[in-house]
Amino acid sequence: MNLSAYQRHVIGFHGCDAKVASEVIEKGISLRPSEETFDWLGSGIYFWEHGPDRAFEWAKEKQSRGEIENPAVVGALIQLGICFDLLDTHYTRILGPAFKELETVMEETGGVIPENRGGDDLLRRERDCMVLNWTLERLKRNGQEFHTVRGMFPEGAKAFEGSGIRLKSHIQVAVREPSCIIGYFRPT
Repeated sequence: MNLSAYQRHVIGFHGCDAKVASEVIEKGISLRPSEETFDWLGSGIYFWEHGPDRAFEWAKEKQSRGEIENPAVVGALIQLGICFDLLDTHYTRILGPAFKELETVMEETGGVIPENRGGDDLLRRERDCMVLNWTLERLKRNGQEFHTVRGMFPEGAKAFEGSGIRLKSHIQVAVREPSCIIGYFRPT
């Protein structure tokens, strides 16, 4: 049994500029994958799983930084396919040994593994990104290619005093194989 083959669909939401949303929904142009060094799930097209409000908040945050003009959201039906799911201990247990291997490689080559940074919720996940991209590439070379990466991200201020619940916590999906996106839609 292939534990990573998720025969299920999720609805994802992507915050972006209204022009991008129109091109994707009306013209069938695909969203571009992100290759930022701080992408916490590694390279891919990022979606908030069942989180349209959070996707719109993200787009508004990008607007406030001058990165987009008009915030919008694109919805997508996603088949998770072969998913490296960080909500499953089968996959999180892979990461510790993979990190140690990467650490050895970096020591031998004089490379540096970056730190995660960005406050209590570590918004800039450069270490996580490097480890996930390295791990997934190593697994791909060994014949196991992953289509999506899925994880829960605790983010934001505490919901109330003494709480472990964060106001912006969410599940994200990074789509590494665009054919897993069955279709796009405009949320209402």
